[in-house]
Amino acid sequence: MRIARFTTGEDPQYGVVTGELDEFGQPDEDAVVVALAGDPLYVGMKLLDQEHQLSDVRLLAPVLPRSKVVGIGRNYAAHAAEMGNDVPAEPLMFLKPNTSVVGPGDPIFYPPQTSNLHFEGELAVVIGRICRDVPPEQATDVIHGYTIANDVTARDLQKGDVQFTRAKGFDSFCPLGPWIETDLDPQHFADGVRVQTFLNGDLKQDGSTADLIFDVPTLVSYVSSVMTLLPGDVILTGTPEGVGPMEVGDEVEISIAGLGTLTNKVAQR
Repeated sequence: MRIARFTTGEDPQYGVVTGELDEFGQPDEDAVVVALAGDPLYVGMKLLDQEHQLSDVRLLAPVLPRSKVVGIGRNYAAHAAEMGNDVPAEPLMFLKPNTSVVGPGDPIFYPPQTSNLHFEGELAVVIGRICRDVPPEQATDVIHGYTIANDVTARDLQKGDVQFTRAKGFDSFCPLGPWIETDLDPQHFADGVRVQTFLNGDLKQDGSTADLIFDVPTLVSYVSSVMTLLPGDVILTGTPEGVGPMEVGDEVEISIAGLGTLTNKVAQR
């Protein structure tokens, strides 16, 4: 089930998106979104007698983390190598503020503090209930679903600072979308799902979740052993090799098989 957050020009709503995805991760022209009564993370799946053509609504970030976005660094060996780093012995965690989250079609703002802004296409895990110390074999019980993320990074700031907060924490540095897919098991990604990033239509990243060093259940277990996870928290699972710079005016598309495509343009802050 694809759960979206959308607006028709009034207050944001949640809804269920119908229709099939084509090979480019786009829904068919007859796709509709059936409205839900409130946030399904808190009130459950209560369908309303109200639907809209998907083409008539504006999609928003499918989740607004009330607490945190947890990033995982160097979780693909080839990406660690391209950055001149070793593969970590255990998951390398960092935090992005929830104010960094934006939705499909929203601008990524290029701040004046950096001159080397990079894209990082990633699979994102959305937590469905409060949890702590989750065993890997029980990760499915606490996962609400999956979406696509762009872990935007000011690479020069990342290299210059001791930690990643500034480099990854600016407003608009965490696009999420286009929706949350709830009907997938972590094994779906362990078997290998293609992750692609396009810059102005040119393929830049072409990886597979089969190459994750630490898989989804391991990440949920590891993060929850350190901090309590709350409904709506997001875990970014790491990016494949091929990251690179973006400039003002560029368009970034991230596609993950079965999840769709997340598109954002870069704008001057």
